[in-house]
Amino acid sequence: MALLEVTDLGISFGGLRAVDELNMTVEQGALVGLIGPNGAGKTTVFNMLTGVYRPTDGGIRLDGENLVGKKPHEICKMGIARTFQNIRLFNKLPVLDNVKTGFHNEVTYTLPESLFHAGSYRKKEKQMDEKAMEILKVFDLDGQWDYKAANLPYGKQRKLEIARALATDPKLLLLDEPAAGMNPNETAELMETIELVRRRFQVTVLLIEHDMKLVSGICEYLYVLNFGRLLAQGTPVEVLSNPEVVTAYLGG
Repeated sequence: MALLEVTDLGISFGGLRAVDELNMTVEQGALVGLIGPNGAGKTTVFNMLTGVYRPTDGGIRLDGENLVGKKPHEICKMGIARTFQNIRLFNKLPVLDNVKTGFHNEVTYTLPESLFHAGSYRKKEKQMDEKAMEILKVFDLDGQWDYKAANLPYGKQRKLEIARALATDPKLLLLDEPAAGMNPNETAELMETIELVRRRFQVTVLLIEHDMKLVSGICEYLYVLNFGRLLAQGTPVEVLSNPEVVTAYLGG
């Protein structure tokens, strides 16, 4: 059984069919790309996978468990975490606290305990501090743990968002255009980071990306969307040499 199984997935907004009859599987431990021109429906797919949108039809299963109809926080607990095309950090909070927000599934102390710093509060907070610092070390952000997130350089803000997603202990990590706005050096470093994350955290990765150098450099398999429908699928070599894919990107 694949980790993620998407069957005949579709969604309509009024008279617009944004995604239609999408079939996709992602195996445990894989690094898969979802690509396509602007407006192809890629982020809409991510929104359905994470419960932001409810599909009009079709099915989504994670480890055999149905996700359709689940709320975003329920899907997060089931094992899917994501980043966003436009970075969404808690800009005024320190780097450490941004990562700690990802531990919300693990919080066991009560509201009164948190208000009065009583009971298991101090012990649990110390454990979360230590765990967050371990994650930050992976991204070379431990030296800036007390910086406000807004004060980090752009590339490090991208890394922090991935670190926060990993704090939820996901089975499947969804990355929505992680290289957007990065220069070539930052993109090359990001490629190494994504590979490291997959190995270190034993997480499966599905990413949306327009940078074909990144896609061809790290993805093992690709799905191509165009006008909400699956246009092609296969290895990066197969897909990126497909005339239909080339035409879709160049508009010719």
